[in-house]
Amino acid sequence: MALSALVIGGTGPTGPGVVRGLLDRGFDVTILHGGQHEVELPGEVRHLHTDPHWPETLGAGLGRAEFDLVVAQYGRLAVTAQVLAGRTDRVVAVGGAHGSLAHAADPRWGTLGRPAMPAEDAEYLEQDPAQGTLAVKMAAAEKALFDAHAAGAFAATLLAYPVVYGPRQVAPHEWCIVRRILDGRRRIVVADGAFRMESRLYTEHAVHAVLLAVDHREAASGRKFVVADDDVFTMRQRIEFVAARLGAEVELVDMPYQLATPCHPYWRHGPDHRLRGNARVRAELGYADTVRPADALGATVDWLVENPPAPGGPEEKRLGDRFDYAHEDDLMVRWAALRDGWADDADPFRPVHAYRHPRRPDEAWHSGGPATQS
Repeated sequence: MALSALVIGGTGPTGPGVVRGLLDRGFDVTILHGGQHEVELPGEVRHLHTDPHWPETLGAGLGRAEFDLVVAQYGRLAVTAQVLAGRTDRVVAVGGAHGSLAHAADPRWGTLGRPAMPAEDAEYLEQDPAQGTLAVKMAAAEKALFDAHAAGAFAATLLAYPVVYGPRQVAPHEWCIVRRILDGRRRIVVADGAFRMESRLYTEHAVHAVLLAVDHREAASGRKFVVADDDVFTMRQRIEFVAARLGAEVELVDMPYQLATPCHPYWRHGPDHRLRGNARVRAELGYADTVRPADALGATVDWLVENPPAPGGPEEKRLGDRFDYAHEDDLMVRWAALRDGWADDADPFRPVHAYRHPRRPDEAWHSGGPATQS
């Protein structure tokens, strides 16, 4: 008899890939989702339509059904843990890589604060409601999942994702750049040199990670894995790649983040780096990217060109990008005038080498001027 699997949220960007992977592994697959979006799936896949965000609706939608495996990609993790306790052998759940982390000044991080790339074996979850109730709830949901695991309700695995990109995203961040270029914009406002770095996850890589967790039951049981693309690129690299993909040359107009408001929707969470490593999932589950970076981002751009979001539609509202080109032009003019009127009379910094490179024996270190004897 085939093992049964429930996929909560099977119609999103990663859902169909997970469903097909489970079918290939011999599972009898049911998907549970709100019913707002349908996608083409094999006919043998059963659909349950209910809201998975509430215990009452999720419980009612499931009825008395039990499953060998649940892949929870949508809804609320704490609700999933509560309702599925005792009704499944395993839960492979998806959460966020950053949202549950303690704020940067939490003393548990130490006197330097939260690292730019927090390590998986030394991460701290948010406990202070003053820093935001969402972070506290996300941290509590992770605890609820692993408390259920410890109590024997099911074997739990948590896959923690950074922002996911690829086709069919509900908030496609590359659209912030793609639309501007398609609209003929050749000057794009960026912040702080556009050197900000952000861990991301391509949709096919997310599917790959879920199926690795399914395939490696013992290694995955009771573990949290950050799943991110192996390579990280700067915002500048990504913008310039998108422009080249669309056959355009663009000028990046650089200004401080506080002034560079048109780029804030693409930067999303402020000017700081937003990084997580994937060492654990690589070491313990054998994860590695399956798609080259240029192919992944290229496929994302191509999808948006072929399936452009409607101006002012749901995707653009989720992004929060106004595409206010008159404001952007005015901002760039005012910034140029400010820079033209600015003068700095200080001598420019000239880097020097810190170690001796003597041109004769016993010559002392010098900054590049006349040599001196020690």
